[in-house]
Amino acid sequence: MSNPVPENAIDIVSDNLNPHYEPMGWHHWPEHPWLTYQFRRGLGETQEGGGAVSECFLAASRMIPGDYDSWNREWMRVADQNWERGLEAEGRGHIRTAMNCFLRAADYYRQAEFYLEPDAADRLPTFEKMEACSHKFISYLNPPGEVVDIPYEPGKPICGYFIRTPHPGDKMPVLICFGGLDSIKDEMWFMQAHGALQRGISVLMVDLPGQGGTLRRHGLAARHDTEVPVGACIDWLLERDDVDPDRIACCGSSMGGYYAARAACYEHRLAACVAHGAIWSVHEMWGDKDESFGLAMHIKWVMGEDTMAVALERSRDFALEGHLEHMQCPLLVLHGGHDVLTVSAATQVHEHAVEKGINSTLRLLQPDETGAEHCQHDNPTIGQEILNDWLADVFGIDQQALLKTGWNPLI
Repeated sequence: MSNPVPENAIDIVSDNLNPHYEPMGWHHWPEHPWLTYQFRRGLGETQEGGGAVSECFLAASRMIPGDYDSWNREWMRVADQNWERGLEAEGRGHIRTAMNCFLRAADYYRQAEFYLEPDAADRLPTFEKMEACSHKFISYLNPPGEVVDIPYEPGKPICGYFIRTPHPGDKMPVLICFGGLDSIKDEMWFMQAHGALQRGISVLMVDLPGQGGTLRRHGLAARHDTEVPVGACIDWLLERDDVDPDRIACCGSSMGGYYAARAACYEHRLAACVAHGAIWSVHEMWGDKDESFGLAMHIKWVMGEDTMAVALERSRDFALEGHLEHMQCPLLVLHGGHDVLTVSAATQVHEHAVEKGINSTLRLLQPDETGAEHCQHDNPTIGQEILNDWLADVFGIDQQALLKTGWNPLI
């Protein structure tokens, strides 16, 4: 299949500078493609509970296009409103409304934090406001979610949430969920975890080194050999009495597509792997990007380096060549057919996997079905449906029988 869009299309400013729809989704500020991409990401997550469409457009209407201060200010405004409304509803015993408010506020705080400098005084406090919302939300799930620290380095655990599926059973399958360069454990509800829980699969949502709280609180930069932190997550899961040791999978979104695949190459306790946004080589994907690149701040922070040149040199180790052939479990490569970062990597990973005898499935989503954007940011629900139906099939879950247990999947 030929690439339907150029590689690294994220930087392209369209000829139409009015708000309009593109094959990869809604273009709100076409002259500011990076902010447009992030707005599209937040807008898509509303359908998984991460906001309200009207609130997103209201916040955007108050922003100065291209101005990061107004981006932060207006997302904080709607986040604080939802947090306060959630607390009021909780106090009145209106728990479902409170949960809805806390989940919306969590994603709004995530948006507000996104463009703050790593050493900004309000970066960690904003992140922890987001976590406080997530903690409130999962505490009211049935059974309640758990805020967990996965033992990793001395005094520096992997931050995570464990949520057991309400589906009856003694030992349940588990999906280890994680993001990539800038996505975090809390966002995994909107991208992976919600759909897994609906299909009888428990979830462990984690911030690997270089991500979320594990980066922000413990200063742990990303590492290419992700079988080590993922292995620590598996060790922790196997100490529980409600986990099926033969049905543990991992899914990584965006740069996490590399993390997940690399982990599965050497961590053979994994029964399945999902590359939700495939990457063959991180260095090849970033190419010769410099300090002006839209994700430069994140790249340097996540890699633990002060300059793009050094960070890019370090990224050479983040590649699947010479490793993918060691994978033993089934692999799903789920990718947007108009992914603004790269499309060719998806076919490259899949074709190499098949060549090496790996049971690999490639699913490229196209504009007429939506979900054609990077990690299905334009429609995360279809992404969750595809990856979790595939996973349920691999795990041998009868979804029709699941519904007859009396469990309400509308969590």
